[in-house]
Amino acid sequence: MRRTARLLTGTALAVAAAGLGTVPAHAGAAHLTPGSLQVYPSTALPGSQVTVNTAACGEKGAAVGDAGAVGAGTFALAPTTHDGEAIGQFQVPAGAQPGTYEIVARCVEGEKRVTGDLRVTMAGAHGQVQPHGSVKTGVGGALGPGPVQTTAGVAALAVAAAGGTWLLHRRARGDGI
Repeated sequence: MRRTARLLTGTALAVAAAGLGTVPAHAGAAHLTPGSLQVYPSTALPGSQVTVNTAACGEKGAAVGDAGAVGAGTFALAPTTHDGEAIGQFQVPAGAQPGTYEIVARCVEGEKRVTGDLRVTMAGAHGQVQPHGSVKTGVGGALGPGPVQTTAGVAALAVAAAGGTWLLHRRARGDGI
């Protein structure tokens, strides 16, 4: 009985260790780093709505955004309850030309200034924009982040299946399990 418990414990630890290696790489990237300006989406079509947020201005800090480079003018970033971020929106003008534009936010209190890039593209004007990359659901992909982790997971499952089969075979033979 003690031998069976050790075997099952070892198999469970192997499966758990393989599972730890498959944590998505972007799992901890949800928080903004202070001093950065996030632009969503970072690539937009003319006429699109763009959201900008930053944690650079402190817990209850507001900011004034400047999207004048793309022709959208200034906009307000209001404080939110989400990790001390300030958030604002602007619309990319319909006549905006393709290119990369610097978006600026200046904190209302203090002299802090942060920037982020917005890329304007015309890809959607002539046809559909083809999706690329993975879906950012926060759960991970079907195959995990890479072939090494996938191989490790398959190997752990194979070891667990072989151990279970071996235990069932011993039980059927009556070897004292």
